[in-house]
Amino acid sequence: MSNNCSKSQILAWVLGDHSAETFNLCGTLFAGGFALFYVTDGWKVYLSFIEPGDHIVSKTYMTRVEGENTRLRHYLARLQTLLTSLPLRYRKTLCYSKSVDMLKYSIHLLLHYFKYREIPVFS
Repeated sequence: MSNNCSKSQILAWVLGDHSAETFNLCGTLFAGGFALFYVTDGWKVYLSFIEPGDHIVSKTYMTRVEGENTRLRHYLARLQTLLTSLPLRYRKTLCYSKSVDMLKYSIHLLLHYFKYREIPVFS
């Protein structure tokens, strides 16, 4: 997940585990000077993609990202264990579909609501 430091806003997100493949998807979103620097929790795979001068490893700076993760888990039951237990594993429950596509749609809809304070209605 990518956050804007000056606003409480999610700029981009990718669904996946902590693998190089997932981070490579993030890298394509940030290509072309999207970010001045990157703040991470120091996961090993980041060293392969981020230049040392552009990389800040800090739990303190990560609090905004962790706060957004908490907020998403609060609103979406399907994220209760997903964001804390990768690879993709779920508790057995009847509350939601376990489809990855439905998870993506749910995140898109929630982020739209956070940004615009409205839910799109399709006819």
